[in-house]
Amino acid sequence: MIIVITTVSFLIHLYSTGFMKGEEGYSRFFAYMNFFVGSMLVLVLADNLLFLYLGWEGVGLCSYLLIGFWYRDGDNGKAAMKAFVVTRIGDTLLAIGLFILFVNLDTLHVQEVMQRARQLWPQGSILATIVAAMLLGGAVGKSAQLPLQTWLPDAMAGPTPVSALIHAATMVTAGVYLIARTNVLFSLAPDVQFAVAVIGAITLLMAGASALTQRDIKRVLAYSTMSQVGYMFLALGVGAWSAAIFHFMTHAFFKALLFLGAGVVIQALDNEHDIFRMGGLRKSLPAAFWAFLVGAASLSALPLVTAGFYSKDLILLDVWSSARGSIWLWAAGMIGAVLTSLYAFRVVFVVFFGEKETTVRKRPSTPMVVSLFVFSVFSIISGFVQMPENLGNVTFFTDLTHVALPGVPLLPVSASRQTGLQIAASLVSLLGIFLSGLLYLGRPSYATRLAEHRPGSLLHRVWSSGWGFDRFYGTVFVAPFTLFARWNKDDFVDLFYGGLGRLARAGNELLVLTQSGRVRWYVMGLALGAVIFIGIVVFV
Repeated sequence: MIIVITTVSFLIHLYSTGFMKGEEGYSRFFAYMNFFVGSMLVLVLADNLLFLYLGWEGVGLCSYLLIGFWYRDGDNGKAAMKAFVVTRIGDTLLAIGLFILFVNLDTLHVQEVMQRARQLWPQGSILATIVAAMLLGGAVGKSAQLPLQTWLPDAMAGPTPVSALIHAATMVTAGVYLIARTNVLFSLAPDVQFAVAVIGAITLLMAGASALTQRDIKRVLAYSTMSQVGYMFLALGVGAWSAAIFHFMTHAFFKALLFLGAGVVIQALDNEHDIFRMGGLRKSLPAAFWAFLVGAASLSALPLVTAGFYSKDLILLDVWSSARGSIWLWAAGMIGAVLTSLYAFRVVFVVFFGEKETTVRKRPSTPMVVSLFVFSVFSIISGFVQMPENLGNVTFFTDLTHVALPGVPLLPVSASRQTGLQIAASLVSLLGIFLSGLLYLGRPSYATRLAEHRPGSLLHRVWSSGWGFDRFYGTVFVAPFTLFARWNKDDFVDLFYGGLGRLARAGNELLVLTQSGRVRWYVMGLALGAVIFIGIVVFV
């Protein structure tokens, strides 16, 4: 974890020296970025859940500061506030879970918590279930999973390196780390652990569909992150702890690569985000093209040659063969694989092929190109640290993590069945790439007609709006709360403190009356004061 976080963060910082050059607030940007990375390191290195929570809140604060970095634009400030408020819901649930742990186990030291929980709580106990549910609430909020996922697409308002850091190495994957770190508590609450898998499966499908309809290149990648973290939750939910962290690692590399490649395109086209206003950029921006191609291939789990293939294949295999898995969860992962390759190569084909829609105004600097190259290499080779038996039987990653993460309770799967599952996973990824090429290279007008006529237009409207969650939350929660706040703005607390202010103001006005500027009033005041003073001395 430390190696992944520090490596990815260093390369993003290197990229940022070129991307942010000449921007107002250059020093402030790097101060926030370093604070962000430091908070994530505190979160990961903490052996105590209280210190983990300190890092947890630190990354939340930094996300607010960095998403709203260009604060002069009001929309950026709103996006930052939305991220801060929505994630606070999950953070509150996490805090409640930590209180319950401390009250019942008398410690927050991670190893002691796990040990005492095993001894005191039987599997399925009410306390274990409540605590695991609270921790899941925190993870759902921070990792932008259903139903607290609405903040992530709007978080694209920040600078592109910020998006890369949030999605690849810090905030969004913090929830995955939390569940993996407290895996014993979730093992003691099988219903909650199954809920983790269900949430992951639903989120990866819904986010994949939404990514397919976005026009903003960064919002495509935002929904992509939600979907890929959904795969990690799916793995965690069936007990495939190592598989989830393995995908965490490979995803960090190829998602950072995709965001930084998108940053090159956005900056070169004078802050243009709409993919349909781009086109034909593979020759004018070769570095971005090759980086995006490698990143999209790894995201799509292109067989054998990409890191994403090995990590996603391991998740799908474990979901199939785990005693806690099911055919439905596996099917969700397979459908998600088709959607992933479909939306990933949709961006590649629309942005870098076809007719040229705009002119390149700025070339990427050397630090930006170097970062893209290194991330491209990692997006290919990082998967080779864990390979299945029939493809080399490399277990370097699980050998490193087996001490901290228990093995998966697997059902026996024959070698031929395992090979068949790998072939099926490869075919669905290739199918998505083929369909994407057919729709956006071969017959782009057909894709347009699908989106404009029913039932495609209805699906397009629902998917592009994020399944209407923002509108639903705005209607059900935000609007009534705002109405109540306006109605209750003069409650007894405000009346009390407002009354103190009015009392002080009235006293001040009375004192002002004594300062009339007329001498006779001053003489009378002195005489009256003297009489009172003499009276006190004589009679008291």
